[in-house]
Amino acid sequence: MSDHLVNQGAANEDAVVKRIAAIFLPEVKNPKEVFIGDDAAVLEPFAGQVIISTDVCVFGVHLDQNLFSLEDLGFKAVTSALSDLAAMGAWPRGVVLGVSAPPGTDLDLLHHGASMAAMLCDVPVVGGDVTSSRDVSVAVTVFGECPGNGAVLRSTARPGDGIYVSGPLGRSSAGLRLARAGASLSDDLVVAHRRPFPRLREGLAYRNGGATAMMDLSDGLGLDLHRLADASNVGFRLDHLPVADGATVAEALAGGEDYELVLTAADEPRLFAMCDARGLPRPLRIGTVDADTAVRTLKDLPLTRQGFEHQL
Repeated sequence: MSDHLVNQGAANEDAVVKRIAAIFLPEVKNPKEVFIGDDAAVLEPFAGQVIISTDVCVFGVHLDQNLFSLEDLGFKAVTSALSDLAAMGAWPRGVVLGVSAPPGTDLDLLHHGASMAAMLCDVPVVGGDVTSSRDVSVAVTVFGECPGNGAVLRSTARPGDGIYVSGPLGRSSAGLRLARAGASLSDDLVVAHRRPFPRLREGLAYRNGGATAMMDLSDGLGLDLHRLADASNVGFRLDHLPVADGATVAEALAGGEDYELVLTAADEPRLFAMCDARGLPRPLRIGTVDADTAVRTLKDLPLTRQGFEHQL
């Protein structure tokens, strides 16, 4: 954990950094590895391909700061970043946090949320940095590994492949709607929004089960599936939309932040057998990849792009 903490009120810089580092206390299972406490982390060689991704979570943009806590922000920042590893079929090896916050921010609470997420996902936080800024944001870099045939890309779907999702859609968007209407923070749908969980085990199973393309649904099926089709130069025909209990069709299509996985596969029995062997629910088939890039339909009607897009 780096010590570049700037102007955090009356708190001593070294004391704050030491306190944050103590929140994580990662167990170093390999004596040749070094996590928090030096200028940089030291990790042993990865198995197969090294998978790296960075994500930024901003309080007030990715999470409503009037409804949810800094602990929720820390948790969501870590799990949403890890979801990118799940989308590649990778297993995580480490997390690095970069926190920016105004003076007086409860950094302990934020890092407790991040620590909880890392613990639940069985991945160590190996380092980070803290500095002052106008807004609260958490930049998370995650490292993972893909042995064997390597990562599953979004650009390799093939005509005739089945299209699947890892679970019903719309839970996160429905949870935000309910929270704004006064629902309890412990409501299942509200929890799905403020404390999403990455499909790491599922992504690994899908990769080993022959997934031909895959990505996570951070911005909504109605946008992310188009991105997968664009990258693979294909179209799609959807005949089913699995809407989560309590969600609407619009939330399932365009709500975003579900962090379920959408994937394509040619060998359904192999895919299902891998999930069965690992005690995981089978993914839900929703359609078929089409060779014609102009064919993008849901129940034979055109499916336009719809989902969350940042305005930059």
